[in-house]
Amino acid sequence: MSTDTTQHDVSFDFVPRAHRPAKPRSIGLTEIRAPYYSTFGTRHLQDVFDVAGQWVDGIKWAGGSFALLPREQVRAFSDIAHEHDAYVSSGGWIETVLRYGPDAVDAYLKEAKEAGFDVIEISTGFIMLPTSGLLRLVEKVTKAGLKAKPELGIQIGSGGDSTEAELAAEGKKDIGDLIDRAQKALDAGAEIIMIESEGITENVVEWNTGAAASIINGVGLENVMFEAADPLVFEWYVKNYGNEVNLFVDHSQVLQLEGLRQNIWGNKSTWGRIINPA
Repeated sequence: MSTDTTQHDVSFDFVPRAHRPAKPRSIGLTEIRAPYYSTFGTRHLQDVFDVAGQWVDGIKWAGGSFALLPREQVRAFSDIAHEHDAYVSSGGWIETVLRYGPDAVDAYLKEAKEAGFDVIEISTGFIMLPTSGLLRLVEKVTKAGLKAKPELGIQIGSGGDSTEAELAAEGKKDIGDLIDRAQKALDAGAEIIMIESEGITENVVEWNTGAAASIINGVGLENVMFEAADPLVFEWYVKNYGNEVNLFVDHSQVLQLEGLRQNIWGNKSTWGRIINPA
C-alpha cells in the first residue's frame, strides 16, 4: 500500500491506503450522475467537486434531463466539471433523438459540443440498433470531435426504470453478442463501453455475476464501465476486481466508493482487503 501523499491532497495522510493514480485517470474511473433522480443545481455540484473533486472523473446526465434546463444552466454544469478536470457525458438520450432522423442527430451533436459535453453515450436499451448502425454512430460522434461511449446490456428495455416483471418478460440477450459489439465499437474508435446494470445486478432475482465476469474477460477491465449506483453492487465489483474497476455511481456515493477503493473503510467482507501497491 501507499500513502500517495505526493499525488493527492488528503488529511491524515500518515495512514496507508491503496494506490490511486492522480487525475486524469484511465483506470479506476468514477463517473457520477448529474441531476435526474435528485434535482440539484450548480451550487450543489460545486460543493460536490469542492469536497470530492479529486475522486470524480466525470459526470453523466441521465434521461435527457439536460433538455429540461436552459442552455446557460447546462453549460454552467459543464464549466464546473471542466474546472475540476472532469468530463461531461450526455447519458443515453440519443435513443430519443434517433427517432427523428439524421438531421436531428447532427443538431444534437452540434448542441452537445456547444453545451460543453465531451462524451456522447450511445445507448441501445430500447431501440433495435444493428451493429452496423452502432458503428456508424461511433464514427459520426468521433468526427464531431466528441468521444463515443456505447452503452450495451443484456436486458431489452433497460435504462428506463422498467419493473422487474416487465424486464423478465422481455428475456435477456446473448452475452457473446454484447462482447462482439463492444469489441467492434472499440475498434471503430469508441472510448469505453458502458455496461447496463439491468439483467446483471439490477431488477433481477439473483445477480448475474457470470455475465459481468464474461464481459470483463472478453472486453477487458480497462475498456468497460459498470453501472453500480448501489453500495452493495459497487462493493462487489471492487471486492472481486480490485480498485481499478470503472464504475458509475450516484453523486452522493463518491466518498463511500472512494473510501472502499483506498481501503480506509469497509464492512465484514472488505475490511482491510483492498490492496494495490504504488
